[in-house]
Amino acid sequence: MRRNGVILPAAIVAAIAVGGVSTAAWLMGPSASGASGAAAGLESITNTKAVALLQQEHQQAIVMSNASRTLTVVAKAKVATPSSAVASANQSSSGSTGSSTGTAAEPTAAAPNPGTAQSIAYNMLASFGFSTSQFGCLQDIWQRESGWSYDAENPSGAYGIPQSLPASKMASAGSDYLTNPATQIKWGLGYIKDVYGSPCAAWNFELANNYY
Repeated sequence: MRRNGVILPAAIVAAIAVGGVSTAAWLMGPSASGASGAAAGLESITNTKAVALLQQEHQQAIVMSNASRTLTVVAKAKVATPSSAVASANQSSSGSTGSSTGTAAEPTAAAPNPGTAQSIAYNMLASFGFSTSQFGCLQDIWQRESGWSYDAENPSGAYGIPQSLPASKMASAGSDYLTNPATQIKWGLGYIKDVYGSPCAAWNFELANNYY
């Protein structure tokens, strides 16, 4: 017990004091009343502040001893390590990537009016593995290249909505490639997927080079 160093000396002092007072009472009192004198001396000692303090110290020692037997070890707090912080940061950054090429995807654009070339392209995105969030980029590319006109022609020979150069490349998507917007869009989406991976990646290239 932690407090034995206090209780033991106090007990010795108290014992000596009790013995001394008892002896003095026996010597000073009459022989016939020696026993009663010793008892009175012992009672006066037990009522002193020293004995009360000794008893208090003893009770505190008992309480502390009992408390030490009931202590439990709580779980250690988790401490972040540099490796875990890096892993967390990598996970957060990968979750915010908009496409497989690492470029940020634009917000999902509203579906265009039915029957238009834009509507055909919008509905065809999924068949090439693109989400509708890529439509904004596609819309920007072909608006800049051809204004979404199926018969748009460039002096260089590029033709149609996707500005195929030469136009005959689009024949792989259908024989009506000169007049059918759906055929041109089908070819154009296949070209974007094969060369850039996504419309937004193609749009980034267009912005940097003025062609795609």
